[in-house]
Amino acid sequence: MTPAKTIIVIGSGLAGLTATTQLSLTHHLPVLLLELTSKPGGNSIKASSGINGAPTRYQSVGDSAFLSDTIKSAGTPFVVSAAEERGRREKLMNALVDTSASAVYWLTDECGVDLSKVAMLGGHSVARTHRGAGKKTPGYDIVSTLLGRLDKEPLVKVQTESRVTRLLKEGEGGEVVGVEYTGQGNVTETVYGPVVVATGGFAGDARGLLAQYRPDLAGIPSTNDARQGTQPLLQAVGAAVVDMDQVQVHPTGFVDEKDGEAMVKFLAAEALRGEGGILLLGDGKRFVNELEMREHVTKVIMDRADRLQTPTRQWDVNILLDEGAAAALESHMGFYLWKGLLRKTTAGELALPALEGTLQDYADVVAGKKPDEFGRVAFGNWTLTDVKPDSVVYVGKVTPVVHFTMGGVVINERSQVLDEQGEPIKGLWAAGEITGGLHGQNRLGGSSLLECVVFGRIAGDEAAAFYNRGSDA
Repeated sequence: MTPAKTIIVIGSGLAGLTATTQLSLTHHLPVLLLELTSKPGGNSIKASSGINGAPTRYQSVGDSAFLSDTIKSAGTPFVVSAAEERGRREKLMNALVDTSASAVYWLTDECGVDLSKVAMLGGHSVARTHRGAGKKTPGYDIVSTLLGRLDKEPLVKVQTESRVTRLLKEGEGGEVVGVEYTGQGNVTETVYGPVVVATGGFAGDARGLLAQYRPDLAGIPSTNDARQGTQPLLQAVGAAVVDMDQVQVHPTGFVDEKDGEAMVKFLAAEALRGEGGILLLGDGKRFVNELEMREHVTKVIMDRADRLQTPTRQWDVNILLDEGAAAALESHMGFYLWKGLLRKTTAGELALPALEGTLQDYADVVAGKKPDEFGRVAFGNWTLTDVKPDSVVYVGKVTPVVHFTMGGVVINERSQVLDEQGEPIKGLWAAGEITGGLHGQNRLGGSSLLECVVFGRIAGDEAAAFYNRGSDA
């Protein structure tokens, strides 16, 4: 594979893998896939709740509200945008929603991933978040499947431990023509070709971009490993950025009692609440509609729960599931129990002062005996109706965690990276969390994997067309 005859994809999370799959298996073009770490998969491989799609054959009800839910979730950045910028955001949202079903079917029908189970997550008006019925979490299942397909593809070269240090651009206002990177052995290499960037967000860049744009989040743990954000790499060739201060703090990251002060935490998947799980204060009281938007649930936790007296900023919250909710989450429960993040116990053994009354009250709500005081209307697979001291429950400690960055480089609906004047930078595309403007101030659970597939496929198609017609076209 000579430098002049390849397409370069940076980042091996789901967006990068999707673009690489589209380029190599659909368009039969050579790809050099550069990955910073020693193993491919990125944060996508850890994704635990699922991928959105609507309407699909797996949903039990009709679904025409995905776009309106996405717009509502985007909030202020979308509402206050000037007309041109609002139009750009609308096109991104429409691309996401309109091709969501085909994205799910691409994974199921073409790639062989099981996504037959559907749950309702926070901020959604109906259940549309898909995952498999087996023991694998959706992120691992999807990513490992794509990696397996690409491993057999002679047109793809995957190079790990490779840090891209510069995008190469021809002249002022010219096109991106390749990258400079430092590979294994600390040797600097140069490779030429069109570039797709899928390097993720900056939620783990606590001392860099996160400190620059959101210093108020200092000390809050993250679900992301410590890693520099890569938006400046694209800004150096003229890329515009947007919404860089819009950072999602997920309401539930597990507090591992063996390492309670850890700054990197496992996510307590939103599916735990989607399938019926509830959040409790330290005394056992419920305090929020667990299926509100993430932004809202996080704020209520910080307002209502006791702040722990620890150097790390954490709050005293429990997550609790009954046997019905747990049984619906086979792909998650084995891992959480093995890691000690959840434990199986009984309501009586927990000995929380308000717990028994709280559980019976919630059970009565689920049974339709009365409305929920917090406004929850969907209860997943919760089955506990008559609460007794020996009622089996699963419980774990959780706290808000920095999880996802909604801001990033500006793209259009063709995944082209735009400059400050709104013009595409030739030879450069981006997909996934590296981009900004799609989610606004709050990302719906299940839409991160979806945007990786939707815009990863678009980026692959666009880069292939550019490569085939030549850069002068």
